[in-house]
Amino acid sequence: MNPVVFFKCLSDNTRLRITALLTVEKELCVCELMAVLKESQPKISRHLALLRNCGLLRDERRGQWVYYRINPQLPEWTAAVLAQLKQANQSDLVAGLNTLKQFRESSGLPLCS
Repeated sequence: MNPVVFFKCLSDNTRLRITALLTVEKELCVCELMAVLKESQPKISRHLALLRNCGLLRDERRGQWVYYRINPQLPEWTAAVLAQLKQANQSDLVAGLNTLKQFRESSGLPLCS
């Protein structure tokens, strides 16, 4: 992972928000991201594929669901950048996490498990 690729991956607001959410939640599926970001499944999936292809995210299929998380093998310097991203987007993250909590509660069971 070099800095140019890393920052190009984060240069879109949707990808930036997905990455920030994953720094806090550690793992999310597409339906959870759709609920938080209020975007369509194709748009979320397209951005997740881009983040995965550039090496920022890892995915894991469990049954019919695919879960995404930050790649644990990223270089050390990226962890510092992602920690700063979490700090800089605090108000957006709090709102997103509240939406995620409401989504999980209203669905009864997590839709993605």
